[in-house]
Amino acid sequence: MDTPPLSGSESESDDSLVTDRELQDAFSRGLLKPGLNVVLEGPKKAVNDVNGLKQCLAEFKRDLEWVERLDVTLGPVPEIGGSEAPTPQNKDQKAVDPEDDFQREMNFYRQAQAAVLAVLPRLHQLKVPTKRPTDYFAEMAKSDLQMQKIRQKLQTKQAAMEKSEKAKQLRALRKYGKKVQTEVLQKRQQEKAHMMSAIKKYQKGFSDKLDFLEGDQKPLAQGKKAGAKGQQMKKGPSAKRRYKNQKFGFGGKKKGSKWNTRESYDDVSSFRAKTAHGRGLKRPGKKGSNVSEPRCLGEEQAQPPRPTSNPPLSLLFCSSSPSGRRQVAV
Repeated sequence: MDTPPLSGSESESDDSLVTDRELQDAFSRGLLKPGLNVVLEGPKKAVNDVNGLKQCLAEFKRDLEWVERLDVTLGPVPEIGGSEAPTPQNKDQKAVDPEDDFQREMNFYRQAQAAVLAVLPRLHQLKVPTKRPTDYFAEMAKSDLQMQKIRQKLQTKQAAMEKSEKAKQLRALRKYGKKVQTEVLQKRQQEKAHMMSAIKKYQKGFSDKLDFLEGDQKPLAQGKKAGAKGQQMKKGPSAKRRYKNQKFGFGGKKKGSKWNTRESYDDVSSFRAKTAHGRGLKRPGKKGSNVSEPRCLGEEQAQPPRPTSNPPLSLLFCSSSPSGRRQVAV
């Protein structure tokens, strides 16, 4: 027989009954106090029971010899490049980075190597064999194939890290190159705008300077440096030159000694009117014999030129007429 569903008031009464029962149980146990319904339990306190711990340790502790235990506590051997042994003082300085796989694995290897170097002589003293028989077969915990996979994985990871670092450097260089290129382009645009403004001023007559035709001008700082160097050079000759002048003497200024001066221009003592303007001694003979006869271009190659002191006055062209006479054209 199906029971009818409970109404809202009945369900609330059931909840209240359960709550009242819980309160009665808490009151009977003495958990209720004036002003509180339920006393909350605080966090448990950790008890350091030293005697109990020692008693538990004594129950399973066995005083066995070292051969049965084979336990050693050692640090890693010194690195190949370093001669200092690991000590508690420098332990923190040479802490191993757990994120570096190579460093972590190498630290394990060095620690195992230190344990082997310390234990082998002790086992030999106790006459415990440390080498396997020739016919003994035992597989390692990790096979060579597994170790080879681990090695390849570590190498791949290291190569990826190096590649990532190189990519970061290349990106930084590209950013720097783009920055430099942008600065150069901006500088060129500024120079071009300055030149165009100077040209417009010159065309309109506002300026009579033609400095923009000299090309790229050096920066002000470089100009100052160059000017300072020029001033240093103009102060006088170098120390080497002064030493040579003191030792051998100064022979006088040589540079510009053949330049025209006012005195040399006014000096006409070496002027000869007879030989001036190519008027030298003429060849004796008929008057006007020095004047060359007009010839045609074709005849000029056939006949050898006559010696004359004066150059030909003009170039003549010849042509033959129907009557057989030659016509000369200047």
